[in-house]
Amino acid sequence: MDITRVIAAPASTLWMLLAQPRHWPKWGPSVRDVECSDDEIRPGTHGRVRTPMGPWLPFTITAVEPGRTWHWRVAGLAATGHRIEPVDDHHTRVVFEVPAWGLPYAIVCRAALRNLAHRANDVPAA
Repeated sequence: MDITRVIAAPASTLWMLLAQPRHWPKWGPSVRDVECSDDEIRPGTHGRVRTPMGPWLPFTITAVEPGRTWHWRVAGLAATGHRIEPVDDHHTRVVFEVPAWGLPYAIVCRAALRNLAHRANDVPAA
């Protein structure tokens, strides 16, 4: 299932927010903190995320197409995919690809897209 929103921001801004782990807690309702040695994700990037309930979960980035899409595994499970599609110079479609086992997570993804839209307004154009 794909959860989608067109956001009034350039693709480069949204890619920065999605691909730099330090930004994840700013827009991701399920991420309270991140420990990761890479400033921007790449295949094989690993670390851990702290959930709102407190536990830390390990993650590994499994695939990246820079400026376009990335996928990861969290606690050993295939988790949400992240994709951006430029609409024009000032609008970008952001897509979260939710695996079938995670359909209830769609609610969290919708909140994340709202947060990304607000956060993108606070970031200077890249």
